[in-house]
Amino acid sequence: MSIWSRIADALAALRQGEGLTAIFDALRSPPERRAAFAIAVIALGAKMAKADGQVTRNEVTAFREVFSIPEAQEKNAARIFNMARTDVAGYRDYARRVSAMFEDQADTLADLLEGLFHIAVADGAYHPNEDEFLHEVAMIFGFDERRFSRLRAQFVPDAERDPYDVLGVTPDTPMEEIRAAWRKLVRDSHPDVMIARGVPEEAVKLAEKRMVAVNQAWEEISEARA
Repeated sequence: MSIWSRIADALAALRQGEGLTAIFDALRSPPERRAAFAIAVIALGAKMAKADGQVTRNEVTAFREVFSIPEAQEKNAARIFNMARTDVAGYRDYARRVSAMFEDQADTLADLLEGLFHIAVADGAYHPNEDEFLHEVAMIFGFDERRFSRLRAQFVPDAERDPYDVLGVTPDTPMEEIRAAWRKLVRDSHPDVMIARGVPEEAVKLAEKRMVAVNQAWEEISEARA
């Protein structure tokens, strides 16, 4: 069953008056988490779009870049977006439920946050309210300031970029350890590895920008130490 078929079933199972939080509570078993991942990105993306005060065509297009949405399922994706945008539940509640769903799966939560960064910069600007939103979500996910800065540096053109932060190392880390960190990030970005940790096959393209930033950081450090 595709994630979109599972999403359609989950939406159909909602009782009158129930919101997306009910879906987050229902889709907790491992086979269903790929559908939950997609719903989480769309729902939190809708909350983020509300945070910066407008929903642009570019932001809507960004959802298509994160996910390959079949034409037949566009209405369900739009329904999730609109439910989240009008839901009385706040984004912090969504983020806490998503964090609990992927408990002890920090890499999957990082994948999810990358999807939100991709959407945030889709209109060519990075709004302060979006930064505050993503920072708060990252903290709820259990990330520290350094990991948040590392993710932001991969996606936001004007963000301060420290190649050591991008690779999760420090300037005094031995070169062999830096090489090992770089290789691990490359491995973790492989589509098969991402799918294994719960990222939908339709969303593995999220790794593209990460790989650009990771390889650029490795090249900068290698050249500086040569």
